[in-house]
Amino acid sequence: MKVHLVKRQTIEIFASANARSRVSIADWLGKLKYADWKRPTDIQGTFGAADLLGKGSNRVVFDIAGNHYRLICKYVFGSRQVHLFVCWIGTHAEYDQLNNSNKQYIINNY
Repeated sequence: MKVHLVKRQTIEIFASANARSRVSIADWLGKLKYADWKRPTDIQGTFGAADLLGKGSNRVVFDIAGNHYRLICKYVFGSRQVHLFVCWIGTHAEYDQLNNSNKQYIINNY
């Protein structure tokens, strides 16, 4: 199924404010445009460095720009498409802080 990215503008705003991320985010968006997912593990087929978070969380963490940045999204597989909701984007160090407090499962900044 094709992927519908919700809050794409959030990612674009982040990329414009973080020059080091621009090329990698453009690459990530390009891969997402042609993604065809039928189950959560297909996400890892498109993005090898993606980490599916805990059973039942329906969240995935993407490594951006050689792991300098992290993107947390929630995914919902519908009958015709996959909805991918942007929950959080930031530096790897900021993600580590979220991870240490288990907030990666609940954060929803957007």
